[in-house]
Parts: sequence; C-alpha cells; structure tokens
Amino acid sequence: MSKSHIAARFVKWGAVPAAVALAGGLIWQSSYSAFSATTTNPGNSWAAGTVELTDDDSGAARFDVTGMTPGQTASKCIAVTSTGSSPATVKLYSANEVKTKALDTQIQLAITQGTGGSFGDCTGFAPDATGSDVFDGTLAGFGELETYSSGVGSWATAGDTDGETKTYKITYTFDGSADNAYQGGTAGVDFVWEAQNS
Repeated sequence: MSKSHIAARFVKWGAVPAAVALAGGLIWQSSYSAFSATTTNPGNSWAAGTVELTDDDSGAARFDVTGMTPGQTASKCIAVTSTGSSPATVKLYSANEVKTKALDTQIQLAITQGTGGSFGDCTGFAPDATGSDVFDGTLAGFGELETYSSGVGSWATAGDTDGETKTYKITYTFDGSADNAYQGGTAGVDFVWEAQNS
C-alpha cells in the first residue's frame, strides 16, 4: 500500500471525530445564545370580606312592659349598624318566644324601617320611602318567623366599614277588645337582625 493511500485513510477516518466534535460545539454554543424575556405581576393576595352588625340596645330589652291593659300602645326605636366590608342583606326575625294564656295573639306588632331616632327614642324617625313596613301583624305571627329565610326587611348594605345605620320603629298595641281570659298572661320574644352577604 502506498504512502499516499495510507494518508488518505487517516484523513478519512480522522475527519469523523472532528466532525462530531465540531457539531457538539455548535450545539453547546446555541444553547447559550437564545433570546428571552419575562414579565411579572407581583403582590397577589386574598382576604375575606366581613359582615358585622351591632345595635344600640346596650344589651337591654327595648320593651319591659308590666301591668298592661287593653288598648295600651307604645313605640320604641332601635338603631342597627353594619360595619362589614361586604355588601349584605339584613333580615329581622324572632327567637326565644315565650307565652302564656295566648297573650301573644292579642298584641299587635308594627315594625317600620327608616332613619333617625335611637336609644329607644323615636324622635326624628323617618320611614324609608319604599319597603318601610317590615312587619304588621300579631306578636304570635312574628314569633313564627324564626330563621333568616323567613325573616322580614329590605335593607341592603353597601359594605362600608365606616358604618351604615338603619333604624327600626317597633310599635305594640294590646288589643282593646281583649277580655278577662288574657288577664295575667305573658309574652316575650327576642328581635334578631342577621346580615348575609349578597
């Protein structure tokens, strides 16, 4: 075999590793030469809203009537304030009704929502233009409204933590035609306001 033929074989087989090495170098180089860009939306967070109600009764009953006689009537006001951050619908219903001698069937109850008046005093109270008559019936009928879903009222809060207030004027009237069967009878109920977010 001639020297030129041997040299050609060395060139031929030597070229293969050189080509592989060259290709690998090109791949390595290209993996570090791609363009890129990013954008970020920072500071994402989540917090639950609140629904909060208070009233101005200072923990005391608005009505504590004794010695009631047929035809007797009186009104009291109570201011309810929402300080929750979530819009909510407020409903009024009853709890813990007690009664003897069916006296609750002889007491008429009228409840109106509006503004003004507080701390039991209805001076300056003004009914809402619409939806102001929340309830008009007997105390017995009101006592049947025992849940939020059966509750009454049309107050929709906006969700203002500075406070939104609605005043409720509650008027009772002992039926003037009530007879001796109701002497010594008793009746009692809790007024419950509940807000649920809407």
